[in-house]
Amino acid sequence: MTTLLIGPADKTVTITVQQRTRTAPQDAFRILVPIDLPTVFRPVAPFPGISSVKNQTEAWDHAGSRRNPQFDDGSQADEELTEYVPGSGFAYQLTGFTNVLSRLAAGVRGEFNVNPDGDGTLIRWTYEFKPLPGRRCILAGPFAPLWRRYMVAALDRCVHVIETRALPTSRGGRAGAARTVTGSP
Repeated sequence: MTTLLIGPADKTVTITVQQRTRTAPQDAFRILVPIDLPTVFRPVAPFPGISSVKNQTEAWDHAGSRRNPQFDDGSQADEELTEYVPGSGFAYQLTGFTNVLSRLAAGVRGEFNVNPDGDGTLIRWTYEFKPLPGRRCILAGPFAPLWRRYMVAALDRCVHVIETRALPTSRGGRAGAARTVTGSP
Protein backbone atom coordinates (compact mmCIF):
# COMPACT_ATOMS: atom_id res chain seq x y z
CA MET A 1 0.00 0.00 0.00
CA THR A 2 1.25 3.45 -0.90
CA THR A 3 1.99 5.90 1.86
CA LEU A 4 0.43 9.16 0.75
CA LEU A 5 2.67 12.21 0.86
CA ILE A 6 -0.02 14.72 1.81
CA GLY A 7 -2.47 14.40 4.68
CA PRO A 8 -5.42 16.46 5.93
CA ALA A 9 -3.32 18.59 8.30
CA ASP A 10 -0.73 19.62 5.71
CA LYS A 11 -0.62 23.23 4.52
CA THR A 12 0.00 22.86 0.81
CA VAL A 13 0.42 25.15 -2.17
CA THR A 14 -2.05 24.21 -4.91
CA ILE A 15 -1.96 25.22 -8.55
CA THR A 16 -4.74 24.16 -10.93
CA VAL A 17 -5.03 24.65 -14.68
CA GLN A 18 -7.71 23.41 -17.05
CA GLN A 19 -8.41 23.24 -20.74
CA ARG A 20 -11.31 22.12 -22.90
CA THR A 21 -11.26 19.87 -25.93
CA ARG A 22 -14.01 18.64 -28.23
CA THR A 23 -12.59 15.14 -27.91
CA ALA A 24 -14.93 12.71 -26.12
CA PRO A 25 -13.98 12.06 -22.47
CA GLN A 26 -13.25 8.35 -22.97
CA ASP A 27 -10.87 9.14 -25.85
CA ALA A 28 -9.21 12.00 -23.98
CA PHE A 29 -8.58 9.75 -20.98
CA ARG A 30 -7.35 6.83 -23.11
CA ILE A 31 -4.76 9.07 -24.78
CA LEU A 32 -3.81 11.15 -21.73
CA VAL A 33 -2.92 8.37 -19.29
CA PRO A 34 -0.01 6.80 -21.22
CA ILE A 35 1.07 10.07 -22.90
CA ASP A 36 4.75 10.34 -23.78
CA LEU A 37 6.17 12.64 -21.08
CA PRO A 38 9.08 14.09 -23.17
CA THR A 39 6.55 15.12 -25.84
CA VAL A 40 4.49 17.27 -23.49
CA PHE A 41 6.89 18.29 -20.70
CA ARG A 42 9.32 20.52 -22.55
CA PRO A 43 11.48 23.21 -20.94
CA VAL A 44 9.72 26.42 -19.95
CA ALA A 45 12.26 28.71 -18.28
CA PRO A 46 13.38 28.32 -15.58
CA PHE A 47 12.16 24.70 -15.47
CA PRO A 48 13.65 21.77 -17.39
CA GLY A 49 11.71 19.44 -19.60
CA ILE A 50 11.50 15.69 -19.25
CA SER A 51 14.02 13.94 -21.48
CA SER A 52 13.09 10.31 -20.73
CA VAL A 53 11.45 7.94 -18.26
CA LYS A 54 13.37 5.13 -16.57
CA ASN A 55 12.49 2.20 -14.33
CA GLN A 56 8.77 2.07 -15.10
CA THR A 57 7.54 -0.93 -13.13
CA GLU A 58 4.32 -1.70 -15.03
CA ALA A 59 1.69 -0.17 -17.29
CA TRP A 60 0.58 3.28 -16.09
CA ASP A 61 -2.98 2.12 -15.53
CA HIS A 62 -3.30 1.24 -11.84
CA ALA A 63 -2.24 2.51 -8.43
CA GLY A 64 1.21 1.34 -7.40
CA SER A 65 2.96 1.74 -10.77
CA ARG A 66 6.27 3.59 -10.43
CA ARG A 67 8.76 5.33 -12.70
CA ASN A 68 11.57 7.89 -12.68
CA PRO A 69 11.14 10.93 -14.94
CA GLN A 70 14.57 12.15 -16.11
CA PHE A 71 14.87 15.90 -16.65
CA ASP A 72 17.00 17.46 -19.34
CA ASP A 73 19.14 19.25 -16.72
CA GLY A 74 20.35 15.83 -15.47
CA SER A 75 18.02 15.65 -12.46
CA GLN A 76 15.26 13.14 -11.77
CA ALA A 77 12.32 12.36 -9.47
CA ASP A 78 10.46 9.32 -8.16
CA GLU A 79 6.87 9.09 -9.40
CA GLU A 80 4.14 6.74 -8.20
CA LEU A 81 0.57 6.41 -9.43
CA THR A 82 -1.55 6.63 -6.26
CA GLU A 83 -5.10 6.62 -7.67
CA TYR A 84 -6.61 5.47 -10.93
CA VAL A 85 -10.30 5.74 -11.81
CA PRO A 86 -10.80 4.39 -15.35
CA GLY A 87 -12.23 7.00 -17.71
CA SER A 88 -12.31 9.69 -15.04
CA GLY A 89 -8.97 10.58 -13.50
CA PHE A 90 -5.73 9.61 -11.88
CA ALA A 91 -3.39 10.94 -9.21
CA TYR A 92 0.31 10.51 -8.61
CA GLN A 93 2.98 11.74 -6.27
CA LEU A 94 6.47 12.92 -7.03
CA THR A 95 9.21 12.72 -4.41
CA GLY A 96 12.97 12.31 -4.34
CA PHE A 97 13.68 15.33 -6.53
CA THR A 98 17.37 15.81 -7.28
CA ASN A 99 16.94 19.40 -8.51
CA VAL A 100 16.01 22.68 -6.80
CA LEU A 101 12.59 21.32 -5.82
CA SER A 102 14.37 19.13 -3.26
CA ARG A 103 15.12 22.33 -1.33
CA LEU A 104 11.56 23.67 -1.57
CA ALA A 105 9.12 20.76 -1.25
CA ALA A 106 8.95 17.32 0.34
CA GLY A 107 7.05 16.33 -2.77
CA VAL A 108 4.06 16.93 -4.98
CA ARG A 109 0.66 15.35 -5.51
CA GLY A 110 -0.53 15.67 -9.08
CA GLU A 111 -4.04 14.90 -10.26
CA PHE A 112 -5.71 14.84 -13.67
CA ASN A 113 -9.50 14.84 -13.93
CA VAL A 114 -11.25 14.23 -17.24
CA ASN A 115 -14.84 15.48 -17.11
CA PRO A 116 -17.64 15.58 -19.68
CA ASP A 117 -18.20 19.12 -20.95
CA GLY A 118 -21.09 19.34 -23.39
CA ASP A 119 -20.07 17.09 -26.27
CA GLY A 120 -16.40 17.48 -25.34
CA THR A 121 -14.14 17.24 -22.33
CA LEU A 122 -12.78 19.49 -19.61
CA ILE A 123 -9.34 18.37 -18.44
CA ARG A 124 -8.34 19.74 -15.04
CA TRP A 125 -4.78 19.27 -13.74
CA THR A 126 -3.79 20.08 -10.17
CA TYR A 127 -0.34 20.18 -8.62
CA GLU A 128 -0.27 20.24 -4.82
CA PHE A 129 3.13 21.03 -3.34
CA LYS A 130 3.99 19.95 0.21
CA PRO A 131 6.44 22.68 1.25
CA LEU A 132 9.45 22.02 3.40
CA PRO A 133 9.46 23.98 6.68
CA GLY A 134 9.88 27.70 5.98
CA ARG A 135 9.49 27.30 2.20
CA ARG A 136 5.74 27.82 1.74
CA CYS A 137 6.14 31.56 1.08
CA ILE A 138 8.58 30.83 -1.76
CA LEU A 139 6.33 28.23 -3.37
CA ALA A 140 3.18 30.34 -2.96
CA GLY A 141 4.94 33.56 -3.94
CA PRO A 142 7.48 33.86 -6.74
CA PHE A 143 7.48 30.17 -7.68
CA ALA A 144 3.71 29.74 -8.29
CA PRO A 145 3.24 31.95 -11.39
CA LEU A 146 6.31 30.41 -13.03
CA TRP A 147 5.05 26.89 -12.34
CA ARG A 148 1.55 27.80 -13.52
CA ARG A 149 3.06 28.92 -16.84
CA TYR A 150 4.89 25.56 -17.11
CA MET A 151 1.64 23.69 -16.43
CA VAL A 152 -0.37 25.72 -18.98
CA ALA A 153 2.22 24.96 -21.67
CA ALA A 154 2.30 21.24 -20.81
CA LEU A 155 -1.49 20.94 -20.71
CA ASP A 156 -1.75 22.72 -24.05
CA ARG A 157 0.62 20.12 -25.53
CA CYS A 158 -1.40 17.31 -23.88
CA VAL A 159 -4.57 18.60 -25.54
CA HIS A 160 -2.77 18.88 -28.87
CA VAL A 161 -1.66 15.23 -28.61
CA ILE A 162 -5.18 14.16 -27.56
CA GLU A 163 -6.82 15.97 -30.47
CA THR A 164 -4.24 14.70 -32.94
CA ARG A 165 -4.65 11.06 -31.88
CA ALA A 166 -8.40 11.01 -31.19
CA LEU A 167 -10.70 9.17 -33.53
CA PRO A 168 -12.12 11.51 -36.21
CA THR A 169 -15.67 10.96 -34.93
CA SER A 170 -14.78 12.28 -31.49
CA ARG A 171 -12.78 15.28 -32.60
CA GLY A 172 -14.17 18.52 -33.85
CA GLY A 173 -11.20 20.78 -33.25
CA ARG A 174 -10.22 22.77 -30.25
CA ALA A 175 -12.90 24.52 -28.31
CA GLY A 176 -10.46 26.95 -26.79
CA ALA A 177 -8.91 27.10 -23.40
CA ALA A 178 -10.12 28.23 -20.04
CA ARG A 179 -6.80 27.77 -18.40
CA THR A 180 -5.52 28.74 -15.01
CA VAL A 181 -8.44 28.81 -12.64
CA THR A 182 -7.21 28.51 -9.09
CA GLY A 183 -4.15 28.67 -6.93
CA SER A 184 -3.56 29.01 -3.24
CA PRO A 185 -1.53 31.99 -2.05
